[in-house]
Amino acid sequence: MRMPSLRGIIDRRILVNFRIDADALTGVLPSPFEPRTVDGYAIGGICLLRLNRVRPTGLPAAVGVRSENAAHRIGIHWDDDGERRDGVFVPRRDTSSRLTALVADRSFGNHHHAEFTVDEGAGRYDVSVRSPDDVSMHVRAAVADSIPESSVFDSVDAASEYHRRGATGYSPSSDGQRFDGIELDTYEWSVTPLSVESVGASYFESSRFPADDVTFDNALLMEHIDHEWHSVEGICP
Repeated sequence: MRMPSLRGIIDRRILVNFRIDADALTGVLPSPFEPRTVDGYAIGGICLLRLNRVRPTGLPAAVGVRSENAAHRIGIHWDDDGERRDGVFVPRRDTSSRLTALVADRSFGNHHHAEFTVDEGAGRYDVSVRSPDDVSMHVRAAVADSIPESSVFDSVDAASEYHRRGATGYSPSSDGQRFDGIELDTYEWSVTPLSVESVGASYFESSRFPADDVTFDNALLMEHIDHEWHSVEGICP
């Protein structure tokens, strides 16, 4: 069952990005997906979103809901009838909203209910997530002028474009028989670099990745983005 198109506001979106040895994704990315690399590195990370006024397209904003959300992502490409497509593979999603977890599970894969702790203001952001099954992450960061010199991206614009092209995300369906797809359609696109003081992500620090194969690369911020979510055709593995 496809979910209806949804509209809302992204109050805050933090993209925490790691560069990953592409060979380390051999047992992580399912077919037909392949890592979308930058200078030979795959890009994975976590998208931390506070969504507001989210409701089916066409309904007034007053009926919309607000929630904190986290999506584990890996940049991918795949072939679609001979055309190379770009997007992200999303192996896990977490949300503060029990309603979102219930509704999304019926139409777009598993959403885990998790506890979010957020402290932000004056250009500083401190966000942590912990789920009942002990998957966790945290980031403490502040607005900056540029991305780290060690990043595989040579500019903020290059990093921004990589993520802009990853608007389509695929996740395993609840029954495990396919990959459900959703596309983020933003009415504007603007990112600001963040200087990260502390970061951790249990998914990328687990035994599925050798320790030396995952390194923090950069973090980006988006705020006050009017947007819509649209279902796209699923993919059978």
